[in-house]
Amino acid sequence: MAESTTPAKGGNTPKPATGGQSAKDKSKAASRSVSGGTAKGGNTPRPGKSGQAAAAAPGRSRGMLIAWAAVALVVVIIVVVVVVAVTGNSNSNSTATPVSTTPAGVLRDVANVPASVFNTVGVTSTIPVSKPIVSAGNPPMTLQGHSPAVLYYGAEYCPYCAAERWPMTIALARFGTWSNLQVTGSSKIDYAPDTKTFSYHGASLESPHIFFKGVEQYTNVPLANGKGYGDLDTPTKEEGKILSTYTSSKFLPNASTSGGISFPFVDINNSMLISGASYDPNILAGLTWAEIAGNLTDPTNQVTQAIIATANYMTAGICQATKGQPGDVCTSSGVQAAAKALGITAG
Repeated sequence: MAESTTPAKGGNTPKPATGGQSAKDKSKAASRSVSGGTAKGGNTPRPGKSGQAAAAAPGRSRGMLIAWAAVALVVVIIVVVVVVAVTGNSNSNSTATPVSTTPAGVLRDVANVPASVFNTVGVTSTIPVSKPIVSAGNPPMTLQGHSPAVLYYGAEYCPYCAAERWPMTIALARFGTWSNLQVTGSSKIDYAPDTKTFSYHGASLESPHIFFKGVEQYTNVPLANGKGYGDLDTPTKEEGKILSTYTSSKFLPNASTSGGISFPFVDINNSMLISGASYDPNILAGLTWAEIAGNLTDPTNQVTQAIIATANYMTAGICQATKGQPGDVCTSSGVQAAAKALGITAG
């Protein structure tokens, strides 16, 4: 289920609408006469009874004019309403969900998932969740002079990245505080379209335990030529070396044979790797950020189970890197259950 950068950036180009009346034809139709002399359309007024025709005709003409005027007014009103509706929806129905500030309630919910939810879910989920790949014996990751570290590599358009950012954002919030974390949606023309999620472009984690770097290679805005998405972040030389090393078939059984890197890719201190989404992003279909975040207090919710089980796996990997710090997180039963399932020591 991984999203690959090869070919370029995926997605289907929406086809422009075809057919319909031209602006010129619509203008002609709108100005066409609805009455007069020998009308070619409509109903011809019938003559009245003998002796009444001369007196009745003017009254009927005025009545018909009033009726037609009323109809024309209704038509004008309908046209205006339609134009306003279409114009007003042009932004909300654009080709991409804009990146915007994370609502305070959503940020609060993802940063304060109750410990009881983590412990109740553990790694049990009614929706299938894939385990991360444990890779032992590698040197700890150093990024920008910081170690231990976590590197995320993905793209805003990628639906699999959209799904993976939920548990990752939650797991990392257990080790620090997010800054400049924004919300957006995955591509509207890809699998699981417009999956509500976060963007790591420009985001940072303030933590005494772990250093985090998020790279969003592409935006979620389709290019005008329909071939991919706009460029956003470019991995540094240091990040590129980590990516080229740990996305190879030596470390990832599902590595692309064409040499491309699958989105998303997560490297937790070179000892735990995730390639692709841990669960199907389609389970988030139609849900808003507030709905997903608001259900994080309910361990019986299926979406919550998939997100939290994945977050516990990630937390166990981070705890292994931090040597069990912070203690209250790393010794919790949910994290210990994940560590046991992975065969690692979390604290």
